[in-house]
Amino acid sequence: MPIKTLQSIFERDLNRLKKEIEQYQDQEKMWSIDNSISNSAGNLCLHLVGNLKTFVGVHMGNSDYVRDRKFEFAGKDVPKEELLKSVDEAIEVVNVTLANLTEEDLQRDFPIQVFGGSSTNEFMLIHLATHLAYHLGQVNYHRRLLDRSTL
Repeated sequence: MPIKTLQSIFERDLNRLKKEIEQYQDQEKMWSIDNSISNSAGNLCLHLVGNLKTFVGVHMGNSDYVRDRKFEFAGKDVPKEELLKSVDEAIEVVNVTLANLTEEDLQRDFPIQVFGGSSTNEFMLIHLATHLAYHLGQVNYHRRLLDRSTL
């Protein structure tokens, strides 16, 4: 799989995440949960950024980012501007890391076991792209359900 294709998909969907966050008219609604919706859009944004900065930035790009996964799901009321900045940082991490990978790097084993066995860097990147898309859909649904002023 061409690295440029992966870069394009990550950048597209992270920019879509930014648009979703920007569209919240009521910042409190971004952090709300309701009935069977157990993760707020704000927490999903924190989770996606932490996930990419860890699995792409740390494990593929050797960055020194330290993940706080607990905060990704428990933190509240992070200002919208800070969330948007963190998405921009994730875009930068992904773009820089992928720009430094070769096609041969994609076939190498991912440095840690995530799914109970080994996987390639390529597999992890595809998994991370689909993980991003999955949660991006949840953020969109959350916004349309709970921040009704944006309809």
